[in-house]
Amino acid sequence: MKTKITLLAIALFLIEICLAQTPNVKVGGGEFKFNPEKSPCLTHQQRSNIFENLQTSIEDLRQQNRLSFSETRRGNHPLFIWPLKKADGLEYNDVYGISGYVDHNSSFPNQLTDYNCGARSYDTNDGYNHQGIDMFTWPFGWKMMDNDEVEIIAAAAGQIIFKSDGNFDRSCSFDTTTPWNAVYVQHTDGSIALYGHMKDGSPTTKSVGDMVFEGEYLGIVGSSGVSTGPHLHFEIYTDNTFSQLVDPYDGGCNNLNPDSWWQSQRPYNNPGINAALTHTADPIFPACPTTETSNESNQFDVGDEVFFTIFLRDQEAGTSVNLRIVKPDDTDLFNFNFDLTDDYYASWWRWNAFPNVEGEWKWVATYAGETVTHTFNVGEALNVDEQDFETTSVYPNPFNEVLNISSKKRIIKAEVIDILGKTVFLEQQVSEDIKTLNLSNLSNGMYFLRLESDTKETKTIKLVKN
Repeated sequence: MKTKITLLAIALFLIEICLAQTPNVKVGGGEFKFNPEKSPCLTHQQRSNIFENLQTSIEDLRQQNRLSFSETRRGNHPLFIWPLKKADGLEYNDVYGISGYVDHNSSFPNQLTDYNCGARSYDTNDGYNHQGIDMFTWPFGWKMMDNDEVEIIAAAAGQIIFKSDGNFDRSCSFDTTTPWNAVYVQHTDGSIALYGHMKDGSPTTKSVGDMVFEGEYLGIVGSSGVSTGPHLHFEIYTDNTFSQLVDPYDGGCNNLNPDSWWQSQRPYNNPGINAALTHTADPIFPACPTTETSNESNQFDVGDEVFFTIFLRDQEAGTSVNLRIVKPDDTDLFNFNFDLTDDYYASWWRWNAFPNVEGEWKWVATYAGETVTHTFNVGEALNVDEQDFETTSVYPNPFNEVLNISSKKRIIKAEVIDILGKTVFLEQQVSEDIKTLNLSNLSNGMYFLRLESDTKETKTIKLVKN
């Protein structure tokens, strides 16, 4: 009889392991296209007006002896940091994609050469060649704009030489003549950076002539001016003649400047996970300029259908994403690889499952050497004490002899259970905190550690002994 029970337990265990390998749900989602019409960020007239305004403002500052730049103390060209920053409290892993680099080919239309000798840029039939870098916000660009969640920051220290604000910021047209909201900064070498398409009312409260430091807030990503969605247009010139454009990227087809203007140049294709999220339904991406309905949620009842999504940047064909839905006891409900068959600047993918155990769950995505973990709760919402306890972890795992416990709460009971449900180790304390366990007497294999806090919360963690 004992043998039959043992075989049944092993069979059930193996069935659970097999079921944890592949989800039995249909994938949804696909490519997200930003600016598919390839609209210019500035009309010829708008760019001409901007240059005239900047030259006038610089001359005014010079006449007032307030112009920071001087030929006699000209510095080297700046080295930029990334000009976008997540606002405090935003839990997405990243927030941008690149839809277009500087076009180095002056011919048109569809005569494209970016700094890397590719065609990740655009031009138009009327002779516009893209002269900046377009960084669109992803995912949920309108939602993040509405909530001021993606900030434009100074890529280098300098002086504000002009600002524009008060313009409509939910543009969906490349036929508009409405100007953009923008901040313009001159650096110690005389070069000038244009930060365009800001949200109305968001540009820094600092005045023309004030200095900004590297990383200082300049505005919120918006869609003002000639635009079809929230993005930053970042454009640089060597001086106030605006005769020499700068492409800050170093590459084989950059014929504008000989070196990189970045402190740390990011890769041409930079695949990554912008977010791994849980939802009550598929996110909705309505027509511009309606704010997306993200349907995000981190709280579900037992048996609810949960929509699991990942939002990727620079998806590369021939690569794969490892995905795990992890139960409160740190075992996998699902653990599978999703193969990517296309190259997309931005994409999203969705799966469904029905978590049926109360506690804190994890949705874990690994792509391009990066792992993003999103936590959600099934059952009653965790209070503060329970949230603190859910951060409890053990290390190393797998272990050899001694196991360490890391917890914000005081652990008073530790019970180790084997895969047949038998308690093989038990330690209890009344007033002391259990920090380490000596499990050298256990055989190699898989176990479950059940921890109890002094306020009666419990957590189960899967262990492997080598």
